Amino acid sequence: MENTKDVQPKRRGPAPLDAFDRRILAALAADADRSYAALGETVGLSPPAVHERVKRLKRSGVIRDTVARLDGTAVGKPLTAFVHVEAAGWGKSERLMQIARFPEVEELHSVAGDASVILKVRMENPQALEFLLGQIHSLPGVRGTRSYIALSTYLDRPVQAEVTTDWPNVPLPPE
Repeated sequence: MENTKDVQPKRRGPAPLDAFDRRILAALAADADRSYAALGETVGLSPPAVHERVKRLKRSGVIRDTVARLDGTAVGKPLTAFVHVEAAGWGKSERLMQIARFPEVEELHSVAGDASVILKVRMENPQALEFLLGQIHSLPGVRGTRSYIALSTYLDRPVQAEVTTDWPNVPLPPE
Protein backbone atom coordinates (compact mmCIF):
# COMPACT_ATOMS: atom_id res chain seq x y z
CA MET A 1 0.00 0.00 0.00
CA GLU A 2 1.31 3.46 -0.95
CA ASN A 3 2.00 5.98 1.83
CA THR A 4 -0.10 9.08 1.12
CA LYS A 5 0.20 10.64 4.56
CA ASP A 6 2.15 13.68 3.29
CA VAL A 7 0.08 14.25 0.16
CA GLN A 8 -1.96 17.40 0.48
CA PRO A 9 -5.48 17.36 -0.96
CA LYS A 10 -6.07 19.77 -3.79
CA ARG A 11 -7.71 22.90 -2.50
CA ARG A 12 -10.58 24.12 -4.51
CA GLY A 13 -10.91 27.85 -4.84
CA PRO A 14 -14.19 29.57 -4.25
CA ALA A 15 -16.87 28.67 -6.74
CA PRO A 16 -16.97 31.16 -9.61
CA LEU A 17 -19.68 33.77 -9.42
CA ASP A 18 -22.46 33.36 -11.95
CA ALA A 19 -24.79 36.07 -13.25
CA PHE A 20 -27.35 35.43 -10.47
CA ASP A 21 -24.66 35.72 -7.80
CA ARG A 22 -23.46 39.02 -9.27
CA ARG A 23 -27.03 40.39 -9.46
CA ILE A 24 -27.65 39.38 -5.83
CA LEU A 25 -24.37 41.01 -4.75
CA ALA A 26 -25.17 44.19 -6.70
CA ALA A 27 -28.63 44.38 -5.11
CA LEU A 28 -27.18 43.83 -1.62
CA ALA A 29 -24.44 46.42 -2.21
CA ALA A 30 -27.16 48.93 -3.13
CA ASP A 31 -29.41 47.99 -0.17
CA ALA A 32 -28.47 45.18 2.21
CA ASP A 33 -31.70 45.64 4.16
CA ARG A 34 -33.85 43.87 1.56
CA SER A 35 -35.80 40.72 2.31
CA TYR A 36 -35.05 37.53 0.40
CA ALA A 37 -38.43 37.94 -1.32
CA ALA A 38 -37.50 41.44 -2.53
CA LEU A 39 -34.07 40.21 -3.64
CA GLY A 40 -35.70 37.31 -5.47
CA GLU A 41 -37.98 39.68 -7.37
CA THR A 42 -35.02 41.84 -8.33
CA VAL A 43 -32.81 39.00 -9.57
CA GLY A 44 -35.42 36.56 -10.88
CA LEU A 45 -35.08 33.74 -8.32
CA SER A 46 -37.30 32.36 -5.58
CA PRO A 47 -36.70 33.62 -2.02
CA PRO A 48 -35.38 30.19 -0.86
CA ALA A 49 -32.94 30.08 -3.80
CA VAL A 50 -31.70 33.59 -2.96
CA HIS A 51 -31.36 32.62 0.71
CA GLU A 52 -29.22 29.57 -0.17
CA ARG A 53 -27.02 31.63 -2.49
CA VAL A 54 -26.53 34.36 0.13
CA LYS A 55 -25.61 31.72 2.74
CA ARG A 56 -23.07 30.22 0.30
CA LEU A 57 -21.63 33.66 -0.52
CA LYS A 58 -21.21 34.36 3.20
CA ARG A 59 -19.63 30.97 3.88
CA SER A 60 -17.15 31.42 1.03
CA GLY A 61 -16.16 34.90 2.22
CA VAL A 62 -17.48 36.78 -0.82
CA ILE A 63 -19.87 38.60 1.53
CA ARG A 64 -17.69 39.61 4.46
CA ASP A 65 -20.10 41.76 6.45
CA THR A 66 -23.52 43.29 6.40
CA VAL A 67 -23.10 46.83 7.69
CA ALA A 68 -24.79 50.21 7.82
CA ARG A 69 -22.83 52.85 5.90
CA LEU A 70 -22.74 56.04 7.95
CA ASP A 71 -22.66 59.59 6.65
CA GLY A 72 -19.45 61.26 7.85
CA THR A 73 -20.95 64.73 8.17
CA ALA A 74 -24.01 63.43 10.02
CA VAL A 75 -21.81 61.74 12.66
CA GLY A 76 -19.62 64.83 13.13
CA LYS A 77 -16.72 63.92 10.83
CA PRO A 78 -17.08 66.12 7.74
CA LEU A 79 -13.37 66.21 6.84
CA THR A 80 -12.09 63.33 4.69
CA ALA A 81 -8.34 63.08 4.12
CA PHE A 82 -5.87 60.66 2.59
CA VAL A 83 -2.57 60.52 4.47
CA HIS A 84 0.49 59.14 2.70
CA VAL A 85 3.03 57.92 5.25
CA GLU A 86 6.70 57.73 4.25
CA ALA A 87 8.57 55.33 6.51
CA ALA A 88 11.97 53.69 6.66
CA GLY A 89 12.14 50.23 5.14
CA TRP A 90 8.86 48.66 4.18
CA GLY A 91 7.10 50.92 6.65
CA LYS A 92 4.58 48.47 8.03
CA SER A 93 5.59 48.23 11.66
CA GLU A 94 3.56 46.87 14.55
CA ARG A 95 3.48 50.38 16.04
CA LEU A 96 2.29 51.97 12.80
CA MET A 97 -0.50 49.40 12.56
CA GLN A 98 -1.65 50.56 16.02
CA ILE A 99 -2.86 53.77 14.34
CA ALA A 100 -5.89 51.68 13.29
CA ARG A 101 -7.16 51.84 16.88
CA PHE A 102 -8.43 55.38 16.23
CA PRO A 103 -12.01 55.27 14.88
CA GLU A 104 -11.17 58.12 12.49
CA VAL A 105 -8.95 55.75 10.48
CA GLU A 106 -11.24 54.05 7.96
CA GLU A 107 -8.71 52.40 5.66
CA LEU A 108 -5.04 51.50 5.94
CA HIS A 109 -3.19 50.24 2.84
CA SER A 110 0.38 49.11 2.25
CA VAL A 111 1.30 50.52 -1.16
CA ALA A 112 4.02 50.68 -3.78
CA GLY A 113 5.37 54.10 -4.72
CA ASP A 114 6.62 57.09 -2.76
CA ALA A 115 4.56 56.28 0.33
CA SER A 116 4.74 53.08 2.37
CA VAL A 117 1.22 53.29 3.76
CA ILE A 118 -1.89 55.25 2.79
CA LEU A 119 -4.62 56.00 5.30
CA LYS A 120 -8.15 57.17 4.60
CA VAL A 121 -9.40 59.15 7.58
CA ARG A 122 -12.56 61.05 8.50
CA MET A 123 -12.03 63.81 11.02
CA GLU A 124 -14.03 66.32 13.00
CA ASN A 125 -11.89 69.27 11.84
CA PRO A 126 -8.36 70.22 10.72
CA GLN A 127 -7.16 70.34 14.33
CA ALA A 128 -8.16 66.69 14.82
CA LEU A 129 -6.20 65.82 11.66
CA GLU A 130 -3.23 67.69 13.10
CA PHE A 131 -3.41 65.62 16.31
CA LEU A 132 -3.57 62.39 14.29
CA LEU A 133 -0.57 63.47 12.21
CA GLY A 134 1.30 64.14 15.46
CA GLN A 135 0.59 60.57 16.54
CA ILE A 136 1.91 59.26 13.22
CA HIS A 137 5.04 61.45 13.28
CA SER A 138 5.88 60.27 16.81
CA LEU A 139 6.33 56.70 15.57
CA PRO A 140 9.88 55.43 15.02
CA GLY A 141 10.77 55.07 11.35
CA VAL A 142 8.22 57.59 10.06
CA ARG A 143 10.07 60.09 7.86
CA GLY A 144 7.14 62.20 6.80
CA THR A 145 3.55 62.43 5.66
CA ARG A 146 1.62 64.08 2.86
CA SER A 147 -2.06 64.74 3.42
CA TYR A 148 -4.70 65.29 0.78
CA ILE A 149 -7.97 66.76 2.02
CA ALA A 150 -11.07 65.95 -0.02
CA LEU A 151 -12.97 69.10 -0.96
CA SER A 152 -15.83 67.23 -2.62
CA THR A 153 -16.66 63.55 -3.00
CA TYR A 154 -18.16 62.56 -6.31
CA LEU A 155 -18.22 58.81 -5.75
CA ASP A 156 -18.04 56.82 -2.51
CA ARG A 157 -19.28 53.29 -2.87
CA PRO A 158 -18.48 49.81 -1.61
CA VAL A 159 -16.91 47.08 -3.73
CA GLN A 160 -19.11 46.39 -6.75
CA ALA A 161 -19.99 42.88 -7.98
CA GLU A 162 -20.05 43.78 -11.65
CA VAL A 163 -16.92 43.35 -13.78
CA THR A 164 -16.19 45.41 -16.89
CA THR A 165 -15.43 43.01 -19.72
CA ASP A 166 -15.47 45.42 -22.66
CA TRP A 167 -13.55 48.58 -21.86
CA PRO A 168 -14.55 51.41 -24.17
CA ASN A 169 -12.00 52.36 -26.78
CA VAL A 170 -11.26 55.92 -25.82
CA PRO A 171 -8.68 57.47 -28.13
CA LEU A 172 -6.09 59.80 -26.69
CA PRO A 173 -6.24 63.41 -27.90
CA PRO A 174 -4.10 64.12 -30.98
CA GLU A 175 -0.63 65.60 -30.46
